[in-house]
Amino acid sequence: MTRFAPAARLRGELRPPPDKSISHRAAILAAMGEGETRVEGYLDSADTRSTLAAVAAVGAEVAIAAGEAGLEARIGGVGLRGPRPAEIDVGNAGTLLRILPGWLAGQGAGEWVLDGDDSIRRRPVDRIAVPLRAMGAAVECREARLPPLRVTGSALTGTEHRLAVASAQVKSCLLLAGLLAEGETTVIEPSPSRDHSERMLAAAGARLHRADTAVTIEPASELRLGEVAVPGDFSSAAFWIVAATLAGDSEVRLRGVNLNETRTGLLPILERMGAAVEAEPGGTSGGEPAGDVVARHGPLRSTLVRGEEVPRAIDELPLVGLAACFAEGDTRVVDAAELRHKESDRIAATVGVLNALGGDAEELEDGFVVRGTGGLRGGAIDSGGDHRVAMLGAIAGLASREGAEVRGMEAAAVSYPGFERDLAGLL
Repeated sequence: MTRFAPAARLRGELRPPPDKSISHRAAILAAMGEGETRVEGYLDSADTRSTLAAVAAVGAEVAIAAGEAGLEARIGGVGLRGPRPAEIDVGNAGTLLRILPGWLAGQGAGEWVLDGDDSIRRRPVDRIAVPLRAMGAAVECREARLPPLRVTGSALTGTEHRLAVASAQVKSCLLLAGLLAEGETTVIEPSPSRDHSERMLAAAGARLHRADTAVTIEPASELRLGEVAVPGDFSSAAFWIVAATLAGDSEVRLRGVNLNETRTGLLPILERMGAAVEAEPGGTSGGEPAGDVVARHGPLRSTLVRGEEVPRAIDELPLVGLAACFAEGDTRVVDAAELRHKESDRIAATVGVLNALGGDAEELEDGFVVRGTGGLRGGAIDSGGDHRVAMLGAIAGLASREGAEVRGMEAAAVSYPGFERDLAGLL
């Protein structure tokens, strides 16, 4: 158990770890490309190391060294049609599990099996398997929807996909398959999800067309990515944004954060709740807008989160639930059933954490309700092996009256290995 005592205030500045989503995509597209790609500021975490191991398993040359912000990774690609057959251990990396099969499915021959830890084996993959099969892919999974996932290279035909739920991972998988298909492939979402894959594919030379919530990709003969500079991860910065909002006389500056509007949905939600949060744009990093975020302590009011806001803040919604405990009134998060298919059922996990620490939260089928009580008492929680639940418990402890003990805090290393070190700096 790791104890997080109440914090009188958080002060200072830090650069959050490199963006996890962009790191995954950079490694995969580099492996698909021609020549060598240099990725500056690659996230050094369990999940992203799984992706480096995966691309190495299919034949990419991978060399890593310590850099100023994360790792410096050099990846020699095998080309669009060059991956060798392999058994791939994705560890706990759901992004890897759902994106990589798009590339493998379009190979003319070969077989790949993707498997992972116990958490991964509970995460459904039918949302990529079904649309891939509609393109002609040969994809098999356990009990029709669970890993291991077996992919046999096949000839693909481009088609139009209408996703029932906005998902950047599903969209990315289908766009990679579209590079290898005959004819154009179009993915239409009910609302926009994060667009890191589209930005990086365009930078690598892929021909894409975007209109509203639809993106169309043409077949390609090659990709060349060259260099990628990974900005700071907004999802990691979000823990300190909310911590500063809740804890005493706090002011925290997060430097070099990814400010892509498809990722920063937490900011308008917090602003609507009355939070003193400000984004300061500062140019681009790796083709992504980046800058600083400054967060200060202040009173909060309740809000409703739904619809198009959800995919822009999907990983931060548990933090919205935490902030709601300190707000005046009842906060509702709906249209967020996707949370049940993360590393854990994050609807159940969020409600469980908040109630265990003295909050008043209730599960909905597609979200949760939190009744503002002015704060949290504190207590003990179990992360269940979910990195974001572990860090949620830690931030809740800082803002509570009595502090919190978190069992399984080591799970934070999946996305934020230096979490406790950065916390000590802000304290």
